[in-house]
Amino acid sequence: MSNKVYVTRKILDPALPMLSKECQVTLNKKPNPPSRAEVLKNVAGKDGILCMLSDRIDSQVMDAAGPSLKVVSSYSTGFEHIDIREATARGIYVTYTANILAEATADLTFALILACARNIVKADRYVRENKWKVGWSPDLMLGYNVHGATLGIIGLGRIGAAVARRAKGFNMKILYHNRSRNQQLGSELGARYVDLDDLLAQSDFVSIHTSLNSTSRHLIDSSKLSLMKKTAFLVNTARGQVVKEADLVRALKGSRIAGAALDVFENEPLSRTSPLLKMKNVVLLPHIGSATYQTRSKMAEVAARNLLDVLAGKEPDPRFLVNPEVKSVRPL
Repeated sequence: MSNKVYVTRKILDPALPMLSKECQVTLNKKPNPPSRAEVLKNVAGKDGILCMLSDRIDSQVMDAAGPSLKVVSSYSTGFEHIDIREATARGIYVTYTANILAEATADLTFALILACARNIVKADRYVRENKWKVGWSPDLMLGYNVHGATLGIIGLGRIGAAVARRAKGFNMKILYHNRSRNQQLGSELGARYVDLDDLLAQSDFVSIHTSLNSTSRHLIDSSKLSLMKKTAFLVNTARGQVVKEADLVRALKGSRIAGAALDVFENEPLSRTSPLLKMKNVVLLPHIGSATYQTRSKMAEVAARNLLDVLAGKEPDPRFLVNPEVKSVRPL
């Protein structure tokens, strides 16, 4: 047990038993993310770090860890919180848990589409607040059809494609916009490639599934929101920073679009002073896209296995290796 690892949050089995069997584990047992000071203290002398999307792993953290640090394993499908270039230059392997949470996130995305269209959250609250005074009523909680509607998918990766497959069951017309056109996948899904402006103008539901990068940050701003139908809904289960939140608030306040459903936000957790909290035409969730027992457990297993493989001198599964260039810096 010569290897030492730091785990920034308690995660589901089998990760911790796997790690404890092979390594000395320092674990943040609190439910909240560790403070910056705690991270810098606890990474000292560690061979590996198992972190979350909320943990910024940069040169300062790598300096604090010292030359023993060989691997950063992120329990996430994104890796924008890690300085990949710096890690690669230092010979530090960076892994993540991609390709695991697509189906769970697609399930939640479709749940949000239905929640928006059929006023599910609003109707639940209506009953709980004892406002339901009459039985069936012909104009109570009127919403919009999902079956046969047009769905616009921004980012036809694994999650976007999984959403499209669900949409086929609702006989939806599927449009997509991607960095590159994928004719084979589009044909398989019955999805038509269009430019972003056309997608926004034609869709009844716009679902965001793009990764976060310099191009996609604030991709959806006031100019893009102004292209959407007044009866359309925006759904975001990708990254909060893809949407310029202040512009979305203005669009919702002005009834420029019918509503939105958000599982992610520019800053998390959402501030108690956020105007979104007072809006009736938005559904808000606390970043639970992958939150099923099966998915989170598999993510934990993969994150632990990635870390252990590197520490054992074995190359991690290439599906989960973020920086393959590191192999020329530190061959295993």
